[in-house]
Amino acid sequence: MTDDEFVLAVRTHVAGRGLPGPTSAEEVDAFERVVGHPMPELLKRIYLEVANGGFGSWAVVSVTETDDWFSDCADITMAYRGFTDPDDVLPPGVVPLMDRGCAMWTLIDFRTADGQMWDWDPNLCCIRHAPAPIGQSFAHWLTDWLHGKAHEGPYPRNALALSGCRTS
Repeated sequence: MTDDEFVLAVRTHVAGRGLPGPTSAEEVDAFERVVGHPMPELLKRIYLEVANGGFGSWAVVSVTETDDWFSDCADITMAYRGFTDPDDVLPPGVVPLMDRGCAMWTLIDFRTADGQMWDWDPNLCCIRHAPAPIGQSFAHWLTDWLHGKAHEGPYPRNALALSGCRTS
């Protein structure tokens, strides 16, 4: 699918759900300055042309505060800052996008043009092993959601990475 087709498909999929209107280019620019990397273009277009959050299998976080909170965070800046702490567990530029509950998040890598998706699940082991790339672009993630095949719950993990985990 082209980006135009994705935007149309998402717009059609969320029609009538009462999502907030699109965000502004200035608000996206401000968040990009916080992250230090540009937002992947397809995600930016959906925020600018479809809705300021609420789309996706568990409802993507808004760029700016709206009357609808799609996580425990008012907006994506609050979520991002909550993940950037002195422990530096999450690589800079990897942004929390969607709260899946039980401390699990779906994240997107702003350092990649296609928005490689990451999983955050500290329930599997520990905070040090919570983030992991899932080998899927934002477009692929959107395709799964649009076709009713969105991933629910924990993502499969690399057993070698978890073998060194110490939860104590």
